[in-house]
Amino acid sequence: MRCMRHFILLAALLAPGLPAQKRGAEATPDAQRATVLKVADVYVAPDAGSQKVSVVTSGHEVVITEHSGPWVKVFANTDVQEEKAEDEPEFSTDAAVLPRAGWIRDKGVVGPATPNGDKLIFGEAASREVAAGEPHAPKAAAGEAHLLYRRIAEYFPASPLAGESAWRSADIRWQEEKFDARTLPSAKDIDPNLRPQMYTKALQKVVKTGSGKYPALAAFDLLDAKLCGDWQGLPKCPEMESSQYTKYAEQFPDGPKTAEALWNATYRQGVLVTMYTTEENKKKADVAAQRAHALRDQLVTRFPASDYTMRAVSLVYRVEQGIAIYGSDRD
Repeated sequence: MRCMRHFILLAALLAPGLPAQKRGAEATPDAQRATVLKVADVYVAPDAGSQKVSVVTSGHEVVITEHSGPWVKVFANTDVQEEKAEDEPEFSTDAAVLPRAGWIRDKGVVGPATPNGDKLIFGEAASREVAAGEPHAPKAAAGEAHLLYRRIAEYFPASPLAGESAWRSADIRWQEEKFDARTLPSAKDIDPNLRPQMYTKALQKVVKTGSGKYPALAAFDLLDAKLCGDWQGLPKCPEMESSQYTKYAEQFPDGPKTAEALWNATYRQGVLVTMYTTEENKKKADVAAQRAHALRDQLVTRFPASDYTMRAVSLVYRVEQGIAIYGSDRD
């Protein structure tokens, strides 16, 4: 990022068409960075009849070096170079998205100096996120939403939308990668370390530097990478997973996912009761039952109105009745 910013600053200062008054305090790298809210064709000249050399899709970044009427000269898709330099896999499927210098129409170009720029980008990102969840969603909708949210956090770090935007950007990418990972044969591996590693840097950054509820949300996402694929009827998986969810609830006692985490831990203790009972290991079955009761009591005390609490109450009742939680519950 440091190298890219030096390059941007040099390009902005040396651009021959940039007015002299723009070469002072305003000619900073951040002031020249921008994204587009629509697909923008990149031409070799400020003329739609000239050769098209690349395309900028929503959320990708450009660096503005010159204005000419309704056109701006840019270094397009500079973030593609940035991601390669930082060994961050590109979240895009459009082969036409390449770093190129050229001209684009000055339409839907939003940067740090754009009035209400954070709201403009957030609105477009939210629209793309909704579109990504629709049947027959546009192929690039999720990727564009991810990038647009990311720009808000980068361009407007003081915005009230910055924290949520950083979280949404990271979460969208995580959910897409998790969906793809579930289609692989390795998804059923009992050892999570045998699955392909997903990109975690963005979520980890939210955990470390985010505020409000967003670190808790990001940390909950990251639990996915620690879970077994298929339990294969072995107690070591629900044992480990229950411990992970319990530790999460201790780390984020008032988080928006804490009740869900406690329920997940409770359910796995119920599963262990069934597994150990099947193995005729009464001692371990009794310990698991006690833990399930304790977790249920936490939910009742801390989250009395939560659906997860009601589910835990029902599950513990089934445990007390000797009803199997895992496998068939028929006698």
